[in-house]
Amino acid sequence: MIKRIVFRHMEHSKVLEEYANQQLAKVEHFLENEPTPVYIDLIFEPSAVHEHHRVELLVKSPHYDLVSHYEFTGTGFYDVIDRVIDTMYHELHEKKRKNEDMRKMRGRHEEFKKQR
Repeated sequence: MIKRIVFRHMEHSKVLEEYANQQLAKVEHFLENEPTPVYIDLIFEPSAVHEHHRVELLVKSPHYDLVSHYEFTGTGFYDVIDRVIDTMYHELHEKKRKNEDMRKMRGRHEEFKKQR
């Protein structure tokens, strides 16, 4: 699993990186049985004028290619990180459920063809 945390237009923050790693643990746990390579990119981008931060999370693997991003006025980076990671976790579960349903339907489709 290859994980990158990028700070655009801002200095590296060790505290912010540690918090992001703690929050990313549940996404990493979800993807630990995924075939390699698995890429996780977390990008922090602050606003120069207002407290209007943008955080983007990209997950790329053989089964998933998802992007989650969020920006909102008046919230700190910690709230935005929580929102982005929770959204990605939910999207991963939905995509997995859909993939399993499609796999099950393919098998049933072949059975119904044989019955005809």
